[in-house]
Amino acid sequence: MELNDVTIALKKPIFPVSPALQKYLKFYERDSKLPISYDDLLLFDESYPIMDKYGKDSLWKGPIYASSQIEELHNGLKVIYANLKASGNLRIVQHKYIDRIEYCSFGNTHPFRVRIVNRLNDVYDYFYVKRADASRIYGLEMEEILSPNQVNYLVDRETLIEEHIAGIPGDTFIKDYLHKPEFNPTRIAKEFVKFNERCLVMLLGDMRAYNFVVQITPDFDDIQFRIRAVDFDQQFYEGNIKVYQPQFFKENFPYVKKCMDQLTDKTYLQYQQEEKSSILHRVRSERHRLADLRDVSNTETLTSEENIILLRNGMSTYFSDTNYLECKTMTDIIELNIKNIIRQVKL
Repeated sequence: MELNDVTIALKKPIFPVSPALQKYLKFYERDSKLPISYDDLLLFDESYPIMDKYGKDSLWKGPIYASSQIEELHNGLKVIYANLKASGNLRIVQHKYIDRIEYCSFGNTHPFRVRIVNRLNDVYDYFYVKRADASRIYGLEMEEILSPNQVNYLVDRETLIEEHIAGIPGDTFIKDYLHKPEFNPTRIAKEFVKFNERCLVMLLGDMRAYNFVVQITPDFDDIQFRIRAVDFDQQFYEGNIKVYQPQFFKENFPYVKKCMDQLTDKTYLQYQQEEKSSILHRVRSERHRLADLRDVSNTETLTSEENIILLRNGMSTYFSDTNYLECKTMTDIIELNIKNIIRQVKL
């Protein structure tokens, strides 16, 4: 594995949800009529900084709403939570209240994070309200179809609702967990190899440590790990192939070092092959949905022509495969990635 300094465009444009994508979302039950929109949550004039538990600026702000807005906003957000978690069954929010709304001006989608609490036992949950971005939605769908993870989200015109993905942020895991003696370092390295492989196949970019989480699951004889993406803003937008390989980000070097220390070339290739086989299994089981997603995304403009040319050239060189030079869209590149996996696994 290698390390390099990867440059990413600071500001990716937000791509609107097209009628074709909206039709796809409706067919696969991702659309929902929501009582509160992203723009409704923007109707605040003042905010205060939110500090983390160490007293540092968390980059999140607490918006201050007029007293006349609060009841409507809170009731609407509870309905949204019911739609997200229980297909609109309001019984699940009978004893819940909105504890706080937080706003982040950092990043592309400027999300709102909502904390909802059960007043009977103080158990809380989070969900996010964001401005709908077509490339992010495609990233969520690719994650649902090609990764071992399920994602839960809803779209209503220009508003995107996302379920909170629980886990330890990748940068926090490096600092506080990566070198714990009770954690099997080979299992961590194995998971990073598989995550790196998935990102390249799906063209999910910018997986620096703070854009993914590590989930820890105790098993009967050891501890299992899974790395999950939580930020899908850079879905097939950039032209640099290294953007889609987490191994090249300097923020991820501790994971790369763990792989270098724990894995041989043989085991590295073995874990790559295992992930390719898993992807192939998911492609076969979700082939109709994947074909529908391909047909929709291939009609849209989700990046620049320059980025498509740059990436197809990079993929052609990386895989020594001139077929990539014939790709006209980012979707074509992903489709060729999958076709190559089918050929390799069958060999």
